[in-house]
Amino acid sequence: MTQSVTSAPRPLRKLAGAALGAVVLLAAQLAQAAIPIEHWTASTGARVFFVHSPSIPMLDINIDFDAGSRYDPQGKAGLATLTAALLDKGAAAQDGQPARDEARIADAFADTGAAFGGAAGGDRGGIGLRTLTAQPELDQSVALAAQLIKAPTYPDAVVGREKQRLITAIREADTKPGVIADKALARAMYPDHPYGVAATPESVASITRDDIVGFWRDNYGAQRAVVTLIGAVDRKQAEAIAEQLTRGLPPGRAAPALPQVKLKIAPSEQRLPHPAQQSSVALGQPAIARGDPDYFALLVGNYVLGGGGFSSRLTDEVREKRGLTYGVDSYFAPSKQPGPFGISLQTKKAQTDEALALVRQVLTRFVAEGPSEKELRAAKDNLVNGFPLRIDNNRKLLTNVANIGWYGLPLDYLDTWTAQIGKVTREQVRAAFQRHVHPDNMATVIVGGPVGAAPTASRQ
Repeated sequence: MTQSVTSAPRPLRKLAGAALGAVVLLAAQLAQAAIPIEHWTASTGARVFFVHSPSIPMLDINIDFDAGSRYDPQGKAGLATLTAALLDKGAAAQDGQPARDEARIADAFADTGAAFGGAAGGDRGGIGLRTLTAQPELDQSVALAAQLIKAPTYPDAVVGREKQRLITAIREADTKPGVIADKALARAMYPDHPYGVAATPESVASITRDDIVGFWRDNYGAQRAVVTLIGAVDRKQAEAIAEQLTRGLPPGRAAPALPQVKLKIAPSEQRLPHPAQQSSVALGQPAIARGDPDYFALLVGNYVLGGGGFSSRLTDEVREKRGLTYGVDSYFAPSKQPGPFGISLQTKKAQTDEALALVRQVLTRFVAEGPSEKELRAAKDNLVNGFPLRIDNNRKLLTNVANIGWYGLPLDYLDTWTAQIGKVTREQVRAAFQRHVHPDNMATVIVGGPVGAAPTASRQ
């Protein structure tokens, strides 16, 4: 996952809007031709991936650090999130840049028309920067971004304020049945792994400024960084920018060992009460890591099963034929370690058990038989025809190239993507699903189920 970036200032939004036609044209050209991804290792040890994109005078930069929430210490869930999110809330003097508080940082980015943001997910944390390539705006924006990731001050008052904001957001989210179901499902799928742990008000409250500084010092080193640049700069400029951003980062430490993901889990079912009018149902299991050779077969198969919207089998069987839900979908979320396969839906409380039984039936049949030739052809056509939309602006292209760098995918991954989809066969889909999806060994969570239904910890 690449990092989220705050809304662009008005000058940048105006420029981006004026250049929309050029970006769309670039996407169409890239979809038909090789995407020239250049790769090198900076002198700092950071891995760098660069695409020269001269259509508009802008540069998008992403720096991913091996600093996701899977490294949160026990009882401190939320630490990675706060570490990344507070990078732009204060910086000490560094490399000729004066010390700045959060107001001066915001003003400095506004002066250059740049947008900066930090974020963390399960696997990675880091920053995103979007800036104009005109001078002096480019130099000023890059210098400020470098200062923020190398010399954050994490002021006590700001840490306290942002902790309270996060606690409030968690409490609000935890009232929503979908969020409750997703968190309970993650715990059930990953009972002995950080992927199953979510931040709570208590874990966030326990985090101190020293915890945040320590997490930054240990995990934001250049050796654990992937830098991605897309925009109107040349290779020489890109090399200099990557060096500037990663030279002087904390030494960091080797990534600590993490437990293996248990791919075969025991079946379980939880029914959690909730006053909502509908029940939220989620079921799933650990499945694949990114880069698994079955990725494309599973992508195509999942489009047929539940990822293709109204054209999917789950939608046809559960919604269209029987009217048991307004929407149902399935997904794979591959990560550094095996991420989940899951299915989610909402339905009327009285129809919960009927809808769930049908979902399990459809899934079991699909794993056993795979898609029909007609379904396979339609899925492949839709995926191939939709490919240009995956790279139709620099931000999307940045995300894709960052994923190539982060997961160690081939540099021609985007060039061969449609060909890989085109080669998938029915038998490959069926075999891949049978290797990775186990309908009888899934965790199930029902939030707001039928009135009077007895909660149960497991389903035989």
